[in-house]
Amino acid sequence: MAVVSVLVGWLTPVFYFLLLLLFTAFLGCCAYMKYVHMKYDHIPGPPRDSFVFGHFSTFMKLARDDNKLIHDKCIEWSEKYGPVYKLNFIHTVVIGVTCPHATKEILMSPKYTKDKNFHKSIFNLFGERFLGNGLVTVIDHDLWYKQRRIMDPAFSSLYLRGLMGTFNERAEKLMDKLSEEADNQTEVSMLKLVNCVTMDIIGKVAFGVELDLLNKSSPFPRAIEAVLLGLIKHARNLFFEYNPKNRAFIKEVREACRLLRTTGAQWINERKKAIENGENVPKDILTQIIKSAGQEESMTKEDEEVMIDNFVTFFIAGQETTANQLSFCIMELGRHPDVLEKLRQEIDEVLGMKKDVNYNDLGNLTYLSQVLKETLRLYATAPATTRDIPEDIMIDGIHIPGGVTAIVANSYVSSRMEKFFKDPLKFDPERFHPDAPKPYYCYYPFSLGPRSCLGLNFAQMEAKVVMAKLIQRFDFTLVPGQSFDIVDTFTLRPKSGVLCTIKHRHSD
Repeated sequence: MAVVSVLVGWLTPVFYFLLLLLFTAFLGCCAYMKYVHMKYDHIPGPPRDSFVFGHFSTFMKLARDDNKLIHDKCIEWSEKYGPVYKLNFIHTVVIGVTCPHATKEILMSPKYTKDKNFHKSIFNLFGERFLGNGLVTVIDHDLWYKQRRIMDPAFSSLYLRGLMGTFNERAEKLMDKLSEEADNQTEVSMLKLVNCVTMDIIGKVAFGVELDLLNKSSPFPRAIEAVLLGLIKHARNLFFEYNPKNRAFIKEVREACRLLRTTGAQWINERKKAIENGENVPKDILTQIIKSAGQEESMTKEDEEVMIDNFVTFFIAGQETTANQLSFCIMELGRHPDVLEKLRQEIDEVLGMKKDVNYNDLGNLTYLSQVLKETLRLYATAPATTRDIPEDIMIDGIHIPGGVTAIVANSYVSSRMEKFFKDPLKFDPERFHPDAPKPYYCYYPFSLGPRSCLGLNFAQMEAKVVMAKLIQRFDFTLVPGQSFDIVDTFTLRPKSGVLCTIKHRHSD
């Protein structure tokens, strides 16, 4: 009993000391947050949900609601608070930017690096390495420049011209599938079908692999959907990983990461052996990925991982955004028969009844280019990127102290604002007529500056070939009653899947 009394007497002051220490730390944190608030409170923005957590609660609610887009909330804030607004997340400040001049300055300069916190969230995904230090995600400018310089030949104009045969061949397989569906008079998900064809194309032209997803089952489409959805859950909800209800989904995401990375390792090793054996290999993305690692005398484990990082990056980005653009384009054409009819007239005039689209035809399909650009204006499939602002900067007369992260390239937001586009929710391809005034740093679906999308020309050539063949051969009608909502799975995609009935335009 005496021992217990001594022990209690000894522990009591320790307990009070720890309690005092904890209270002091809490006061210190509060004082620091108050300092942060005072430093940035001159920047307009919505009221904080709480002193400690800032706007965290608002984003948690939006993340849980599958029927609402965070980007729509950003439009609301931009219209209410102006070209720059502030958001607080505990001790971190993020600013939203729609000022064209600031967008130009931040995106065109390499001194504004990719957001380090976001990079950490996509380097690993629920404990599995995901995009790592690939071309899209690497922060260090010198490392990025080295990778970009080596990858450029795989996207040169000369090389892309040589891909027209593959674009036509794979698109033709889609036409065969659509012909079957037209004969059977069945409803089809255009999103699912164009996902298959764009993945077939990237598999063939980037990695030299035949996938034939229109006729064969594959785990890749679901794996990509899982990792992208997991990515947005992971990035926007700090507690998602620790909720027991999410364990099954997290396990699926981890398995999807492993599938993509083991597939990449396998295809890379097969190509490396072909190179070592002196075989002729194409100057495609896979060959350039191997070169980008630098196969000198020694290769580190990290070099090998970066090769796989780039494989996963290009395998996903090379098909996902184009498939979504095609799906949204079909959806809008189904809703606007006048635009579709004008597009049909152009395609009939340029292509007639010939089977293949050649490179010169692409330049003559000017209205199709306008339609695709307008689709990306309303549905920027990769809607936003962030940059760290290391130094003080002035945005529209407002002093922004350094040390914040800027949501600066949100093409979805700026493209849907009345101040930049009249009647912004109207689908109007005439906005991009060759003689129309060009948008000034408020339309950038492929980002801008040195970190802009390397595959821009590849994606638009592919999209043109698929859409030209589709409209040349078929009539399509949207199934009544389906939703036109957008779902955010890191990229934006049509929630309904774009359900259509298909008919032949021309009988044999």
